[in-house]
Amino acid sequence: MRILYVEDNPELRDTIALLMEAPGRSIVSCASAEEALARDAEQGPFDLVMTDVSLPGMNGPAMCRALLARHGQQRFVLCSGYHLDDELAGCGAQVQLLHKPFDIEALEALLDDAQARLQDTAS
Repeated sequence: MRILYVEDNPELRDTIALLMEAPGRSIVSCASAEEALARDAEQGPFDLVMTDVSLPGMNGPAMCRALLARHGQQRFVLCSGYHLDDELAGCGAQVQLLHKPFDIEALEALLDDAQARLQDTAS
């Protein structure tokens, strides 16, 4: 599973990317939505896009809408400590929320579920 991970906090980005590493997963980490869109143009589409909601410049939901416009369908995980109903508009049906702070077990369960759904779709 190819994962595009977007987080502007460098320590958190490095830690979460490390925690997401597992056999069968490839992680591409970016510091901004703009960088993520550029990486997606070069290497996408990704199987899963996991992003912080509050980013400098373009925010996470706006980036998700741009990726949906580019690829038509995409799986997203939006990470935030805030209520997100308004921000989710236009992000598509394949959106999951991961509320901050989250624990490793919640992250692993979410990634395992996404990987299982991807395998089901491929078969």
